[in-house]
Amino acid sequence: MRLAYPDSYVVLGEWRVSPSAGTFRDVMSRFPTGVVVVTTRVADDDFAMSASSFTSVSLDPLLVLICVQQDTGFHNAITSAGDWAVNVLPEDGGEHADWFAHNGRPMPKGTDQVHRSESSNLLYVTDAVAHLECRTQQIHQAGDHDIVIGEVLDAHVASEDMPLVYWKSRYHEGLTQTDPFPPQAATRAPE
Repeated sequence: MRLAYPDSYVVLGEWRVSPSAGTFRDVMSRFPTGVVVVTTRVADDDFAMSASSFTSVSLDPLLVLICVQQDTGFHNAITSAGDWAVNVLPEDGGEHADWFAHNGRPMPKGTDQVHRSESSNLLYVTDAVAHLECRTQQIHQAGDHDIVIGEVLDAHVASEDMPLVYWKSRYHEGLTQTDPFPPQAATRAPE
């Protein structure tokens, strides 16, 4: 039996204190993730955000998700736009990630860091290693973020460069393409 109390809980007579947000953030920083820039368009304004909370969800239908903080301009844009693009940044894309990480502010006109998709008119990061175009299918509230699930409408690999990795609250470059686990050593693909 679990009784809820603010910032703590009791389990079968034991008193346990919930971890602080800082401890939780520190633990989660030990899980390496890729870094993407998500773009969308509302009327004539483009919006973008950097994210490490992006993953595939389903192969049938093709679905991905991103997590978007609710009190940002990007949240307002993506929840009203419907269509959005995901740009997987290259390993030297830390400056791009920082540049796009401004709470979803409208994009400045005329930047050479982006170009328009011919099929959707959404912005692509020029040197991204891969792009997806998505259409929102579901939005689920989760604490101070919304989980936005999108159907993948288009996908392509733009280069064979290594992606940018975010780990221990820093960007990491210089990962090698040498596979430490040869194919015969793999017994099961991750789910």
